[in-house]
Amino acid sequence: MNQNVKNEVSKKVQELISASSCCAEAKAAGQRWLDALDTPKEAEETKNLIAELEMDLMPIDGLLAFASSEAGAQVFGAETAKNVAAHAQQLKDSGIKYCDCPACTAVEAILAKKDELLA
Repeated sequence: MNQNVKNEVSKKVQELISASSCCAEAKAAGQRWLDALDTPKEAEETKNLIAELEMDLMPIDGLLAFASSEAGAQVFGAETAKNVAAHAQQLKDSGIKYCDCPACTAVEAILAKKDELLA
């Protein structure tokens, strides 16, 4: 992978792991990838990072369903869940495919560079 891609993705991985909406598994994968840069483990950790992020990126329909569910109300609180669901519906109506939280936004940017990361 070229240095410009590496630098750009490194910045996005740092944004990801500092996002409050980032899950523990993605934070760990991101940190392992950052630690592996320019080492013999870089290629392996790149594959691991991509695999983790592909599992974690929240499709807008998934966010809408979760925020509209009883489980969503328990996680977010009833009023916040209602607001998240309304926001998700607005995103869906405007053609957005994925959640727009800071973690998902960073993940989407990283995965947009997947082919370059694996090259």
